[in-house]
Amino acid sequence: MIEVTDLVKRYAGITAVDRISFKVEPGEIVGFLGKNGAGKSTTMKMLSCFFPPTSGSARVAGFDCVTDSMEVRRRIGYMPERVPIYDDMRVEEYLNYRAQLRGVPRRERSHAVNEVISTIALKDVRRKLIGSLSKGYRQRTGLAEAIIHKPGLLILDEPTAGLDPGQIRQVRDVIKDLGKRTTLLLSTHILSEVELTATRILLIHRGRIVANGSPGSLVGGAQKTRRFHAEIRGPAPMVAAMLKGLPGVVDISFEAGEEWHAFTLESDPATDLRADAAKFIVDNGWDLRELREEKMTLEDLFVRITTTDEAAPMVKPSAAAAPPESPAAEGATS
Repeated sequence: MIEVTDLVKRYAGITAVDRISFKVEPGEIVGFLGKNGAGKSTTMKMLSCFFPPTSGSARVAGFDCVTDSMEVRRRIGYMPERVPIYDDMRVEEYLNYRAQLRGVPRRERSHAVNEVISTIALKDVRRKLIGSLSKGYRQRTGLAEAIIHKPGLLILDEPTAGLDPGQIRQVRDVIKDLGKRTTLLLSTHILSEVELTATRILLIHRGRIVANGSPGSLVGGAQKTRRFHAEIRGPAPMVAAMLKGLPGVVDISFEAGEEWHAFTLESDPATDLRADAAKFIVDNGWDLRELREEKMTLEDLFVRITTTDEAAPMVKPSAAAAPPESPAAEGATS
């Protein structure tokens, strides 16, 4: 559905997107992640034909985003972070207008509007002025406009920006449902949402793709050791020294408290320390209040990669997404 090859975008000497390459297959839900200024929105705007790349190519459904831009636009739905909707129009009126612009035939327009109002749960506000709507309903209206022509590809740039937790959950449920029918490229800063919805992650940092894979494989590939947290009552230095001798323990640290001390144990990936550690602690007469494994999350991986350049190689992108080293401006606009 999407094929990007050596795509570059420069603004007045600043490289916002630096020779990125990736593919999105039909039916995938791909989370497109990165810090502010990493190049996410710039890439999405090139894919939606908002502006052309400096070099390289991007194709959607086999059509070039520069030379066949009208064909690409017919096949995509694009919802930018700031939804451009008309405050002085009613929801139903606006959607009918957008359906007309999208080329929905007149005889099918009414059905298309009613269908999208039902899908996005806009029935209660269909006759209200958009300017009077809450932020959640405005986002829903923008999402309804993006899918009214049943696009094969839906590009969503921060669809839950500015929403409260209840509204985020509602929009997430809508996105999950849409993912059953169309290919989705989704940018968001709410990483837990990506873990729940995306089948694959693309992580862009300083204009370059630095990670490409399923959430589970990326997190698992970056976790070189297993970490366990324990709260123990006993002589902390002695406990740490003796626990370090357990088979499989590669490192141990602790934070002393007034009575209970917090320990972090690291083992090799194949060793689960919990049973042996619990038995060892009890056998030595110390009290154990908690012992659990600390799992790395997508958020942990995101922070590790985007805060230090040295961390980026820990998760290797696929061959198609690994261009040669080329420095990109840190302040690039996304």
